[in-house]
Amino acid sequence: MKILKWTGIVILALVVLAFAGYKYMQWNTKQSSPEETVEYKQGDLELEVFYNRPYKKDREIFGSLVPYDQVWRTGANEATTFKTNKDLTIDGKTLPAGKYTLWTIPGEKSWTVIFNTMQYSWGVNFDGVASREAEYDALEVKVPVQRSNEVVEQFTISFKDNNNLSLELAWDQSRVEVPFE
Repeated sequence: MKILKWTGIVILALVVLAFAGYKYMQWNTKQSSPEETVEYKQGDLELEVFYNRPYKKDREIFGSLVPYDQVWRTGANEATTFKTNKDLTIDGKTLPAGKYTLWTIPGEKSWTVIFNTMQYSWGVNFDGVASREAEYDALEVKVPVQRSNEVVEQFTISFKDNNNLSLELAWDQSRVEVPFE
């Protein structure tokens, strides 16, 4: 009976310690790449992006930290999510209303932006490879990269509405826009 009691206490202590360690790692990760939610509301259209915003920190970003021609979770930590309450037209294709994970394949001259129907708890697996499963892709669009002399220190996703609505992703000296209709 005593052994069973002590075994239970040790197991409980290990569970509490593991949970505390997990929470500490999560907190520490969020310090380097804080969460952000960006919303757009116009009439009855509502769009929302949830993502984590890593900093440049004097690192070479595209082609190095974020390799070219490989799937990127488009931010840090959890997979970036995109929600729309209305169908959108992107590059002549329909993206139905719903919640998606947002993935990108950065290239030197253009990026592929992917809306995926699967919800992933984290953006990468234990090997550091993007956890996107291509069979759940709802829509892909290729957009040109715009270069700037101005450096964007922290990865930023925003909505632009200058007569045409678009989703903008900017980091370092690279920027891409995904136009919506």
